[in-house]
Amino acid sequence: MKKTKTNDFHKMVGYQIYPKSFKDSNGDGLGDIKGIIEKLPYLRELGVDFLWINPIYKSPQIDGGYDISDFYAIDEMFGTLDDFQTLLKEAHDLDLKIMLDLVVNHTSDQHPWFIESQKSKDNPYRDYYLWEDASPNQMPNEWISFFGGSTWAYDEKTKQAYFHVFAKEQPDLNWKNPKVCQEIYKMIRWWLDLGIDGFRLDAISHIQKMPWSYKIKSWKGNGPWIPFMNVSGIETYMAELKAIFDEYGALTVGEASGVQSTEAPDWTDESGYINMIFELEHNVRKANDQSQGDTYGYKKVIMRWQEDLLSRGWNALYIENHDQPRSIDTFGNGSIESAKALAVSYMLLRGTPFIYQGQEFGMSNFPFTDSKQLRSDEIIKQYDQLLTKLSEKKALEEVSKNSREHSRTPLQWNDSENAGFTTGHPWMEINPNFSEINRQTNQELIELYKNLIELRHKETAISDGSIHFHFKRHPQVLVYERDEFLIIVNLADKKAHLDFSKIANFADGETINYQQVLGSSNSPFQEKMVLLAWEYRVYKK
Repeated sequence: MKKTKTNDFHKMVGYQIYPKSFKDSNGDGLGDIKGIIEKLPYLRELGVDFLWINPIYKSPQIDGGYDISDFYAIDEMFGTLDDFQTLLKEAHDLDLKIMLDLVVNHTSDQHPWFIESQKSKDNPYRDYYLWEDASPNQMPNEWISFFGGSTWAYDEKTKQAYFHVFAKEQPDLNWKNPKVCQEIYKMIRWWLDLGIDGFRLDAISHIQKMPWSYKIKSWKGNGPWIPFMNVSGIETYMAELKAIFDEYGALTVGEASGVQSTEAPDWTDESGYINMIFELEHNVRKANDQSQGDTYGYKKVIMRWQEDLLSRGWNALYIENHDQPRSIDTFGNGSIESAKALAVSYMLLRGTPFIYQGQEFGMSNFPFTDSKQLRSDEIIKQYDQLLTKLSEKKALEEVSKNSREHSRTPLQWNDSENAGFTTGHPWMEINPNFSEINRQTNQELIELYKNLIELRHKETAISDGSIHFHFKRHPQVLVYERDEFLIIVNLADKKAHLDFSKIANFADGETINYQQVLGSSNSPFQEKMVLLAWEYRVYKK
């Protein structure tokens, strides 16, 4: 049984794999486990320490694998359990850890538990889920799901409705039932005994719900989802999960919407439930253009989370994942220069960075031209709804603005046919820019990521040091100190002026002997400096 040493994860860098789009090994157009195995040497060379693999469990794929029909089985589209065990062994031989998604807020409606639960009110599995008396026109309350519409789905046979915070095909588990908890804890131990190194806890903050009588007080922001976001009482379940994680020394990161930055230390300090936490706030968009990121909004969120977790607790850092469009087009201007600036802006913050597949060589958003290119059921439903008031062109433009479809296109390994992803027909169209943007063309960006990873591995100031921000109100420049390091990044496509002489520890003629460690240009430190568009500089005393 492997034990993760205390705080080892402070030095680590994770790499997220969306397996369906990572690498196809058998020509069926779908990424698979053997494809991941094939690329392990590349990931080792990149320098990352662990892989977070999105769900590979048996699933009808209504929500990209987050609707699990068998917690113990590998979906045949990805391979077999033997394949996975081979992946574990070969990854561990390369000193790479493996983290899987832990999806325990809900199951698929094709899970045997739910199939049994539907049969009758007195079925032994009925109480594994959240059923209440209802009628087609009268649900137990007015709550709405993350995917839109009621959180309740009516069952004509038993005259009741079941609860779901995501799609109706994803019924929520009843954590108040001790049998459900024991089944989940048994499953967690099974995977840890198999040899995995940890979990990314999906939607974990939703497992506790308010009383059904709770009235939604605001329909703005997160208001509609307050009844099932970090509700009091969740502490009991999280403490039980923590006991298992601690027993195995498991590496854990939580997706915990509703957990505020001021609450995150309680979740992630040494006595907390998990090692680190993903905040879901920094992906703010400009009010007049939902496809473009708000740089100042991004900066404010990052600074608040860094400061609120400074004395205790730990951040999980990211700018891309499987649910967000590509950062190079959202917060950047599509150029590799902007991708470099974004990389430096977050990789040296206090926390454990995650790199999403393809991010390290500048993969960009997909230019959707036809609704047939859409794959997500959720996005397709949104498109169909928009068609009631918009033209096909406008509906597609609107639904793809901020779509997670952008991040799920097949990985662009090279400029050969199908970008080297598959020898068959890819399950989703490959971005037509693959001949210009792929793993072989953008070596400068990859090398920058390698250098940033090496800094975290070698420099205690980066892995465990303090953090202090300067020029907090500057609309486009992010400046922070990590003990003896000074990081300066211009997150815009226009020049910026900085005057360090106005900052206390840089003023009064004090000489700071900064040596440049990284930079988009060779620029000695000066109290007054002009930053070019997307310029970054990293100095060390």
